[in-house]
Amino acid sequence: MMRTLFLQPPSFDGFDGGAGSRYQAKREIRSFWFPTWLAQPAAMVEGSRLIDAPPAGIGMEPILKDVMNRDLVVMHTSTPSFASDVRVAQMLKDANPKLMIGMVGAKVAVQPDESMAKGSPIDFVARNEFDFTIKEIAEGRDLKDVDGITWRNKDGEIIANRDRAMIEDMDSLPFVTEVYKRDLKIEDYFIGYLMHPYISIYTGRGCKSRCTFCLWPQTVGGHRYRTRSPEHVAAEIRLAKQYFPQVKEFMFDDDTFTDDLPRAEAIAREMGKLGVTWSCNAKANVPYETLKIMKENGLRLLLVGYESGNQQILHNIKKGMRVETAREFTKNCHKLGIKIHGTFIVGLPGETKETIQETIQFAREINPHTLQVSLAAPYPGTALHKQATENGWFNEAEAELIDENGVQIAPLHYPHLSHTEIFNSVEEFYRKFYFRAPKIASIVNEMVRSPQMMKRRLREGVEFFQFLKGRNAA
Repeated sequence: MMRTLFLQPPSFDGFDGGAGSRYQAKREIRSFWFPTWLAQPAAMVEGSRLIDAPPAGIGMEPILKDVMNRDLVVMHTSTPSFASDVRVAQMLKDANPKLMIGMVGAKVAVQPDESMAKGSPIDFVARNEFDFTIKEIAEGRDLKDVDGITWRNKDGEIIANRDRAMIEDMDSLPFVTEVYKRDLKIEDYFIGYLMHPYISIYTGRGCKSRCTFCLWPQTVGGHRYRTRSPEHVAAEIRLAKQYFPQVKEFMFDDDTFTDDLPRAEAIAREMGKLGVTWSCNAKANVPYETLKIMKENGLRLLLVGYESGNQQILHNIKKGMRVETAREFTKNCHKLGIKIHGTFIVGLPGETKETIQETIQFAREINPHTLQVSLAAPYPGTALHKQATENGWFNEAEAELIDENGVQIAPLHYPHLSHTEIFNSVEEFYRKFYFRAPKIASIVNEMVRSPQMMKRRLREGVEFFQFLKGRNAA
């Protein structure tokens, strides 16, 4: 077995570790998700180590020291972090010229040839799901015999092997909790809307929805929801409780946990037996009966992608959602006492000054507990990227997702809506949602009831204003 290091490289100060990967930019409030996509193959490679540098505050010096005794390094990368990650890879290669370096993630999955061409220190990239791919390489299999990779031979030629079959038996994957226990400090990971400390895991991969902007289903996970059994999930949560008795909340980070309602209810009942508090990603169409079962069995919060309050924009992005359905769903959640962290996107196809105001008003009316506003980001490999390129909504040769400081920019523009107008609407959205009397009163009441919540909200408030100050300076 090759001596293997799984690495989430250092990056911009404050670079968010969102969605189990390297997020596109600094966020309003600093947050870090668990590196589950790296922890999964790390759990399959005996003797491996996982270094998640950003949340741990680890710089290059200890990493360079570590790789002196490694044979293989597997790095997670993304479109905005790729150039920085290639520089890190070169530093690793300079420190240990015999090192084999591979990259994984959506960026290299959809642009393998380009990634290899621009990343001279990279020996291979893994396309699509890469768990068993990395396991085979770590076991010493010749790269020419490994499905699902694009690699560089001794003559410098870039070769694409055949695709790897998707994993169907999700219960065959080992628990990532073992790697969390071995290599991570769970207190390093925090999300503003989750209780701290928390742990996130996947109970399945893939998403049935066809949202044109969404990265993972279109690049790595696919549109079939391949799931672990409720018993397998319960067994991992039981182990996690044993390893981490301090955990206050478990997050199921599947793209859409509620894609399979009977299974969601079955897992909820298992969580009820274990007496844990949990949250998950959900589509805004879960029926009241399922919401009630989930709530009665420990559900605290749903992360819901509303995206827009304009029905035509939802059609444009193939959200498969009616505004009125989302409104009724949210009403039911409020009735049952389920908190919602709502996510919205400005700058999607069809956006105008008027639709932005419509979405802001929609958010104020449905009133999720917290919200997140993002700029539309056309990631390579998504239908939105193809659509934007074909329609001239951005110049692909010049378009970037972040600036030199790691702050997200607005890459899309339309004849009737400029980059600047889209960019500025994020701050306006937050201001109009949070700076209104009912919302301020609810936040104050929440802080009064809980000293811990008061400390968190004050910290988040400072970070939020620092974020706005940084945006305005840029």
